[in-house]
Amino acid sequence: MDIKSQVTIRTKKLGVLIRDARLAARRSTQDCAEAIGIRKGVFRSYEEGLRAPSLPELETLVYYLDLPMVHFWGKQVKSENALPHQKLDLPKLLAVRQRKIGALLRQGRMNASISIRNLAHQTGIAASRIKAYELGERPIPLPELEVLVQTLGGRIETFFDRSGPIGQWMISEEAIQHFMEMPVDLREFVALPVNRPYLELAMKLSNMSRDKLRSVAEDLLDITY
Repeated sequence: MDIKSQVTIRTKKLGVLIRDARLAARRSTQDCAEAIGIRKGVFRSYEEGLRAPSLPELETLVYYLDLPMVHFWGKQVKSENALPHQKLDLPKLLAVRQRKIGALLRQGRMNASISIRNLAHQTGIAASRIKAYELGERPIPLPELEVLVQTLGGRIETFFDRSGPIGQWMISEEAIQHFMEMPVDLREFVALPVNRPYLELAMKLSNMSRDKLRSVAEDLLDITY
């Protein structure tokens, strides 16, 4: 499949997933558009698969809808928790993320030793657009960002927000999801406060080097025998 077809199909799929998420959250197109700082018509074009949101816009949307980010890359069940109550300046956070993603894209291109012109040739995305993306002057539609990252040999996950308030919320959501995927007996063990010392010990052991772990195991054997 050529890159243009790949971008088109991905854009259509994102539209379906965005509309599904909005309807599940019982939000209007106007609500969602205002949350991520765009016009209602632009958001509608996202749902119709005519245009694609940027990664910061998608991150802001999943925060607003209380939706796991992985929903847009697989068959992840949407969260049933209440919408977050923390009030954030979402347009400001979105603008900061847009600039940061541009910087990460430029860093990835420099690390790969690829010029903007060469990257444009390989992806079919105009060099002027790529330059504007790197400078944070315009949002990068997610399908185009995926193509650019893939061409540079990177992974889209490295562009996800992990440090800001939305990123911290996403990490918490992922932790809850991982916890719920554990066997019931293991969840019950972790949830009991009395078992906390064992969990803390396990964390310390996981940070030890192989040689140190071997030494601890030998000491335990000596005590046993």
